[in-house]
Amino acid sequence: MWTQERWAALAVLSIILLLSKVVAPIEVPLDPKIQEELKQPPTIVKQSLKDYIVDPRDNIIIECEAKGKPVPTFQWRRNGKFFNVGKDPRVIMRSRSGTLEIRSSGKSEDYEGEYQCLATNEFGTAISNKILLRVSKSPLWPKEVLEPVVVREGESLVLPCNPPPGLPPPETFWMDSFIMPIPQDKRVSMGLNGDLFFSNVLAKDATTDYSCTARFEFTHTIQQKNPYTLKVTTTRNIPETQPTFLSPKGLSSSKIVLRGEQLLLECIAAGVPTPTIDWFKRGADLPSTKVKIENFSKTLRIFNVSEEDSGDYTCMASNKIGSIRHSVEVQVKAAPYWLDKPTNLVLAPEENGRLVCRARGNPKPTIEWLVDGEPIESSVPNPNRQVLGDTILFHSVQIGSSSVYQCNASNEHGYLLANAFVNILDLAPRMLGPKNQLIKVIENNRTLLDCPFFGSPFPLLRWFKNGLGSGLDGGQYKVYHNGTLEIKQARPEDQGTYTCVASNILGKMENQVRLEVKEPTRIVRAPEHVTQPKGSMVRFHCRVKHDPSLPATVTWLKDDKPLSFSWIGRFKKDEESLTIHNVNPEDGGTYTCTAKTEIDEDSASARLTVTVCCSLPGRPDPPQDLELSDPSARSVRLTWVPGNENNSPVTHFLVQFEEDRWEPGKWQNLSIFDGDLNSVNLQLSPFVNYQFRVIAINAVGQSQPSLASARYQTSGASPDVVPSGLKGWGSKKSNMEITWQNTERNGPNLRYVVSWRRKDTEEEWDSITTTRTKHIIHNTDTYVPYEIKIQAVNDFGHSPESNIVIGYSGEDKPGAPKYFRIQRHTDVVHLKWDKPLEPNGLLIGYTLQYHTVNGTQVGERKVKSFPANVTEYIMNLPNRFTRFKFYLAARTQVGAGEVYAVESPHFTNEAPNVKIWNLTVDANNDYANVSWKHNFSVDSSEFVLEFTLDSKSQMHLSRAYKGTLDFTGPAGDPNHPLQEDIATQGWFIGLMCAVALLVLILLIVCFIKRSRGGKYPVTEKKDLSLDAVDHKDQDGSFDYHSDEDNKPLQGSQTSLDGNVKESDDSLVDYGEGGDGQFNEDGSFIGQYTVKKDKEETEGNESSEATSPVNVIYSLA
Repeated sequence: MWTQERWAALAVLSIILLLSKVVAPIEVPLDPKIQEELKQPPTIVKQSLKDYIVDPRDNIIIECEAKGKPVPTFQWRRNGKFFNVGKDPRVIMRSRSGTLEIRSSGKSEDYEGEYQCLATNEFGTAISNKILLRVSKSPLWPKEVLEPVVVREGESLVLPCNPPPGLPPPETFWMDSFIMPIPQDKRVSMGLNGDLFFSNVLAKDATTDYSCTARFEFTHTIQQKNPYTLKVTTTRNIPETQPTFLSPKGLSSSKIVLRGEQLLLECIAAGVPTPTIDWFKRGADLPSTKVKIENFSKTLRIFNVSEEDSGDYTCMASNKIGSIRHSVEVQVKAAPYWLDKPTNLVLAPEENGRLVCRARGNPKPTIEWLVDGEPIESSVPNPNRQVLGDTILFHSVQIGSSSVYQCNASNEHGYLLANAFVNILDLAPRMLGPKNQLIKVIENNRTLLDCPFFGSPFPLLRWFKNGLGSGLDGGQYKVYHNGTLEIKQARPEDQGTYTCVASNILGKMENQVRLEVKEPTRIVRAPEHVTQPKGSMVRFHCRVKHDPSLPATVTWLKDDKPLSFSWIGRFKKDEESLTIHNVNPEDGGTYTCTAKTEIDEDSASARLTVTVCCSLPGRPDPPQDLELSDPSARSVRLTWVPGNENNSPVTHFLVQFEEDRWEPGKWQNLSIFDGDLNSVNLQLSPFVNYQFRVIAINAVGQSQPSLASARYQTSGASPDVVPSGLKGWGSKKSNMEITWQNTERNGPNLRYVVSWRRKDTEEEWDSITTTRTKHIIHNTDTYVPYEIKIQAVNDFGHSPESNIVIGYSGEDKPGAPKYFRIQRHTDVVHLKWDKPLEPNGLLIGYTLQYHTVNGTQVGERKVKSFPANVTEYIMNLPNRFTRFKFYLAARTQVGAGEVYAVESPHFTNEAPNVKIWNLTVDANNDYANVSWKHNFSVDSSEFVLEFTLDSKSQMHLSRAYKGTLDFTGPAGDPNHPLQEDIATQGWFIGLMCAVALLVLILLIVCFIKRSRGGKYPVTEKKDLSLDAVDHKDQDGSFDYHSDEDNKPLQGSQTSLDGNVKESDDSLVDYGEGGDGQFNEDGSFIGQYTVKKDKEETEGNESSEATSPVNVIYSLA
């Protein structure tokens, strides 16, 4: 359950939230008509000081002035009670004012007391501060007989003053019997209380009398105390003594000072030799800007004390014998001072508002609210008002509730009082500006149409053009809160009558402004620089174009002074020019033409140089009499007297500087200025000891430099520019170099604080301070991002910290690409890859090398480069059967990395349109001629023959044939006939028959020999191989025959381990990956033998008729 206190707190919070959107208070304009018509509560505008001390010989004037509508009436309170001015004949109140005038008549003390003024009209009462009136007093010094003061030489002495208590306290000083001030020094001085202190007395101190004198400011009187007579007992040797304090006493003390006042601390010590005083503050330096050490270091003065001046202050008195310290604890208190002073509030009926009164002090002030001079608690209850501490909230205010509120903030050290009225105002809209105003503006210029207005509630204002359409706002129009209409760029079509209408619930009011848009005034033919000899005529042109409805006047000036014209003078002007007859050297100077209308103007200038007869133009003489003025922290004004131009006008002045701290003796260019200037403001850098010189420049050349100016020292400052060009990069794979550019020094000991850490980590920043513009970080990982920042520092402070930049440690060669894939199509090869998993740096591209592969033959290597964002490449094939080997490597700045090598696949199943046809076999007894036609690539194709010895035997494989086949017709064209086969020629058939007959005879001889019992060894048979006679006929046929008629069409093969391996003559073995193998050049590895029975060791073998063979092919 919520307690009653919680519900109350919730209610207060709700009201605060409700009123958080308080309507802005109405600002009453200072227009005399409104001020005369507007009714408002009284406001105090003038009053006397809170602590008011008067001279008893003068009349007493207590001021109180107030304004309001109706005019306020005044009354006074004295010591908290009503003061009836009319009953005292010595007191009068000025007419239409609350100021009191009291005739003194020698009895001013009768009117001492506390006064308060009240100004009242029908809307409320304003009150003044409580004015404490006191009469100045200057009492006489009491009569007393002073005995002579006897003191031993070397001892300390204090002569008390004790002036009579005056109001205000008198100013004291010490004089001798001759009415001359007592000389004061480190040994003898006057304290803050007026006493005269001797740190040690010397014999010479007895030569005069000492009299304390008091001066009373208000009465302008001086009173003198009876003098002291000093007698000093001398001694031969004055003993040296350790310091002791005469004021203040002891080792510690305390002091309270109010904020804004002066703090005075004093330490006076005795001792021989005379002690020296030094001041310190515990834990901090003395604030040099507002601390002053006075009275021979015995007094510490701090002006305008603030809270940070509180703390422990120590004075140390020391001589060669020893030292002593005294600590003063300073507490800074504060009378109330404003944080938010309440201000007048003007509201319309039913509006919300608030008064805020916030003050600070030490101790914390209490806030008290009054209404019309009475405590708010005892005032008439107002349901539309709620007091919340230092704030009064008003909601839905009503007519008749206007009042003057007072806020009193007070503590033990003083008080503040502020009046703020709340005026509930209902007023129909009023137009405050002139009616039916005509505004003329220049085309394309920004234009403001004013429509000042007032009303309560605050009126809504709208603008219309020519009385038509909706309100103007948006686009090139903008309406401000004060009623002003802005036209961002006036055009001819914007001409017309603009009407502003202000309206609220009490009515509306309107005003009109007529706008005319005019053409700008321009000088279309400007005067030009002229150099003419003495006695000639000079003409300066000045043709002007302006709006026809605006009359324009043209004036001429020479060196910024108006020219005078007369009908007998040498200067003549017409509408478009100025003519000077019989020019002489005094006519030289700058001539300015100014064309002016009522709303704008334009001007142009030219320079006239008059040459003396027979003299040629030369370099100008150097400027003279350089002077510096208007010094500031970073600028100074430089003025000079131009030298002789020597018949050629000066076009520019070059200002150079030299400084004696960083590059002494070196003159550097600072700025260049137009030739018609001789006084310029120079922008300077901090902590530089400048001197300047000026060089004049004309068409001939530069003058000699002027004499140097006096030196000008700019004050130091912390660096105000962040070092530029900050970057991080690796010069090696295990480091990162951080570099930047120098910034302006602005002070001594310029250095840089460089910080870095690895990016995307929570590591602490590493930093280093250096005077160089480069720092190297060693032992880094390869190509790692780092966050880097920098700050310039000198003895005056530091610059802003730079933005964080990203740098990288050194790069290395990259790893291999993540993948490298090849997709082969009919006429192209499509290469794809991806960036390396370990780029080791910023990839700058890829290098692709490739060459053709044709068996063991390797083609010429070619190279292509790609940018880093390219990860694929399509390469056209010279023909579809060409094979390539590719080598791909990524590149960084360090170089190319690991290579990824791949080889293009065989073009087998990808070539459906290639084939072999017209296979023919011309078989004889010991050989067969096999021929065919094809459309395979000539450069990269080879053919393998499969055959059987009979239809029931397994397939045998011939050796592979590779190479180029010579065709008389184009390869691959099945419709083009090849050259006629040689096997069909008659001469060839006859030759073959003769060879067959010879073979038959040999067979018969062998048969006879065998029939007689002869045998052949097995090894001999194994050594007999199939002799393939490769006749590369142009028709693509091959001839196979044996050297002996009894050798079958087969052979034996030696395996890789040296054993004899017999062929199974199986097509499956050769077509499906049996023991037959191909070399890299595509040739088949293997020899073939005839199947034999394992038990047969010898016997006859007769050849069988060769049957047709099947042909298979493979592609390289």
